[in-house]
Amino acid sequence: MIKLRFVIVFFVSIGLFSCDDTQVFDEYQTVSETWEIDEKIRFTLPKLDSTQTYNLFINIRNNNAYRYSNLFLISEIKFPNGKVVADTLEYQMTLPNGEWLGTGFSDLKENKLWYKENVKFVEDGEYTVTLEHAMRKNGESEGIYSLEGITDVGLRIESAQNP
Repeated sequence: MIKLRFVIVFFVSIGLFSCDDTQVFDEYQTVSETWEIDEKIRFTLPKLDSTQTYNLFINIRNNNAYRYSNLFLISEIKFPNGKVVADTLEYQMTLPNGEWLGTGFSDLKENKLWYKENVKFVEDGEYTVTLEHAMRKNGESEGIYSLEGITDVGLRIESAQNP
């Protein structure tokens, strides 16, 4: 029991004190028991340096209740001038043998998924990123209303330039 506590404290300490020079923004929102099809997850971005370029990632935490090998998302970036850029994204969540991708010690896995590369935020004002799931069963046009197994959805922004 003491060894287990030591290992947990060791890894938590590394996570808290490790240097991450590229991180600019990293925020998670917890999903209730299920992620409803009309539930939009919004992130309001901080003011970013308009001369810098950034890489954007979507972070997904899932557990064994997630029953699919992939994940479809609809993303939107709303610019300060009102323009909206929408994308439909697909991410693999498992290997072909069904083994979860991502990191984690238990049944909770975390995936850091590429979203956008070398982005500049040149307009003054508020940027908002919105994410919603777009999952459907094969051969069906109706979406899955209540998606189980996704526990948290995050957005991470990193500096694209090396420090």
